[in-house]
Amino acid sequence: MIDVFLADDHEILRAGLAALLDAHPDLRVVGQASTGAETLTGLAHARADVLVLDLSLPDVMGLEMLGKVKAAHPGLPIVILTMYPEDQLALTMVRAGAAAYLNKSRPSSEVLTAIVRVAAGKRYLTDTLLEFVLDPATDGAAPPHTRLSAREHQAFMLLIGGRTVSEAAITMDVSPSTASTYVSKIKQKLGVESVGGIIRYAHRVGLLG
Repeated sequence: MIDVFLADDHEILRAGLAALLDAHPDLRVVGQASTGAETLTGLAHARADVLVLDLSLPDVMGLEMLGKVKAAHPGLPIVILTMYPEDQLALTMVRAGAAAYLNKSRPSSEVLTAIVRVAAGKRYLTDTLLEFVLDPATDGAAPPHTRLSAREHQAFMLLIGGRTVSEAAITMDVSPSTASTYVSKIKQKLGVESVGGIIRYAHRVGLLG
């Protein structure tokens, strides 16, 4: 039996996913959470084999949350299940330690397959992500933010989530000057000149509504 913990702030979606998993003969939901804090607390008490994680939890941004879980539970496979398209964030998240990344438009059968696969110690790559991994020619076609480093991407997500550079520094536990360096590199890689330009970029590529 594979024990699964669900973290998603949409109650109806989470309930539907829980019902889907519990109907599978080899899967069992052992915990649910709607925030990052609840997820970390729940994982500390539940003996989960897999975490299914949404990137839009209200209190902790996606890459930051992934890092917190990996730090607390380094051996726990994480399946990212999110509204963000795979060509925008998947490569970054897999490089940061996610075992699978799926958009919520993917068939439910594929989500189940991914969970079973990562529970066996393997990664699950969708066809979209596999194209980016195996075909070097696609790297240049990927959106610029997918080529940010892990720390740059963390700062990027904090900024588009409404944090200031100073607040991002506190969250990332770095000095203000280090955070400013990350922001400068982000602006350079995205081809923008200000934090406002970073926000407008995020809207343009669909990372913000």
